[in-house]
Amino acid sequence: MPGSKSNLVSSHEDVINETSDLSEIKISDEKGSVAKRTVTLIEKDGYPDSVYMNAAKIFQGIRTEKSKDKMLVRYGDNSESPVLAFKDEHSRRVSYELAFSALKYQDLLEEILLDSGVYPCQSIPDELTSLLVVMLYDLQDRKFEARKIFDEEEPVEEVQEIGHYLYSCRTKAAAALARCRIKYDALSIEHFIPETIWKQEQRVSALPFYVWINTFKISLEDVIRDLETKGLTKVESVSDFDHYTYAMDQHCHDVLVFPSSLKEELLNLDLFADCKLLLQDKSRSLAVHSAQALLNAGDDIIVAHTGSYLTIAHMSVLTNHGTSTIFVCGVKSSAKEEELRNIFSHMGCENIQLLHEDFTELEPTDRRLQKAKVILLLPQCSGLGAGNPMEFILSEHRDAGFLRDLFQGFVSEDKLGILAERQLNELIHALKFNKVQAIVYCTCSVYPQENELVVKKALESGVEGDKVQPYRLIPPVFSTCSNSEASTEIFFKMEPSEISSGCFVAVLEREKCSSKKVPAKDILAYAAEKGLLDSISEEKPKEEKKQKVKRRKRNVTGTDRKPKAPEPLHHQTVAHVKAEVPVSKAVSDTQQKHVPRTKAVSDTEKHVCRTKPVSKAQQKHVCRAKAVSDTQQKHVPRTKAVSNIQQKNVCRTKAVSKTQQKHVPRTKAVSDI
Repeated sequence: MPGSKSNLVSSHEDVINETSDLSEIKISDEKGSVAKRTVTLIEKDGYPDSVYMNAAKIFQGIRTEKSKDKMLVRYGDNSESPVLAFKDEHSRRVSYELAFSALKYQDLLEEILLDSGVYPCQSIPDELTSLLVVMLYDLQDRKFEARKIFDEEEPVEEVQEIGHYLYSCRTKAAAALARCRIKYDALSIEHFIPETIWKQEQRVSALPFYVWINTFKISLEDVIRDLETKGLTKVESVSDFDHYTYAMDQHCHDVLVFPSSLKEELLNLDLFADCKLLLQDKSRSLAVHSAQALLNAGDDIIVAHTGSYLTIAHMSVLTNHGTSTIFVCGVKSSAKEEELRNIFSHMGCENIQLLHEDFTELEPTDRRLQKAKVILLLPQCSGLGAGNPMEFILSEHRDAGFLRDLFQGFVSEDKLGILAERQLNELIHALKFNKVQAIVYCTCSVYPQENELVVKKALESGVEGDKVQPYRLIPPVFSTCSNSEASTEIFFKMEPSEISSGCFVAVLEREKCSSKKVPAKDILAYAAEKGLLDSISEEKPKEEKKQKVKRRKRNVTGTDRKPKAPEPLHHQTVAHVKAEVPVSKAVSDTQQKHVPRTKAVSDTEKHVCRTKPVSKAQQKHVCRAKAVSDTQQKHVPRTKAVSNIQQKNVCRTKAVSKTQQKHVPRTKAVSDI
């Protein structure tokens, strides 16, 4: 891609010029409202035979079932799960897209087959009807032009046979399509897409896309510098987007957001080809950032599902290798293991360990997992909150049934119940790991049955037992890179919108141990280990001595040794004298009267020096109070004498205060007396 904005613009115009048909059409729906739809048809050459076969198998499992009285096109039995074999990731993607397109236009394609007389055909059994429908959609999508032959792949007999048959009937099929459009006053076949699906596709096409930075390969500064050389400008937020702009995500410091119009151009950059920038839904970045915030140095993490390899790689990048290990569950086959190892190696991720067991098959006492402190749980969910559902099913390796739910716009109660039960079982199993300190639970669902209710039921199960601290919910923490404030809500939720996909994040953390329940020696040992109490060994005998006299009745009224000189009244000492001593009560009254004058004196600059010595004397007197308490019973008679001296001191203090300003030197002498 050229490195200037003008070149980017010309490149974008080239893409537009390659479009064979671009028109804006106004379609009236049943309610009489007008919807503006943009139809873009790009020249296509068709697909390899294996793609048609895989797409037909997928469509066979997700097609709309019709009642027997309305079933004019028969598809054969689809009770068995199809066996899919994809050549590579591209063939997998186009197979799913082709199957979903056939599902969206199923009614129209069946009407074309029946009206044109192409169906029924004695040479095509019911088991191949799905292949017939899929290839018919592709034929009209290519404007009934001939399909390119791919020499590098071995042909499939069934695909070749149906392809030749449809091409021989292309005129009849084209005429049948024209009659349908006239019948329904449709200027495009997009008119036959259900309104909900059409609106969703329009939203997806305009949705900003998110990428995270692989800091193993490039820094944020270098990415920004590279983007600027290509003519892109950084803006504050998505609302400020122009065409050649980007923004930093408000929650994740390593995530960038781009306008949807730049997607095809940016994906051709070397930044993406070299795995320096990775395209992924924001919900997964929120999940890994929530988990990373809970990790300490040396803590391991368990990723309960393989899901998208991008999520695992992002977790590895955030831990920055260090001494942490990421355990990934559910890598069943050796072929899958080798594939993932090659991908992670190419991305620079080295602290990932793949486990063959499913998460629920792992024992909480597994010796390999004793340092694991966080579990990242991304269970299979309905996923209808995903910004780009097709991208979600492909990246998360979801089953084809998700396409049917996507087409319907909802999940059946039965399926929702099955998903919720599975999610609850997995979360309850996570609670059984006694060494684990936190769990991050994240879905792309919009249903409370898969979100709040699952978390609530798991916490109420009490499976963690009494030997460990129970879990509590805390707000997720993200490494924000903007002025966004941390959420105070217990759950983090984003509703699907024009700028973001839907997401639900819950963080469960064990309650901290109360210091009252921890033995004193353990607390002191921990403090000494942290270097908080350097002289703990010297003070320990004194602490033990104090424990022996702890039960004695304390009455701080004097000292066990003669003071160097009489001191003024100290509030701390008098406050501890027992109320039944009349002299102490009188002294307390004197103190209350003396407080206002003391405050006035402290406000003057001349008495600042005097105030400080008094406060130091008070501190010494308080320290001696503890020692006094040990011998207070022996010195009760002396207490009265001391109290008499204090009364006399009060009188003298009052007299002194009247002449303070004139006799500052003398005040100091009186204080010494």
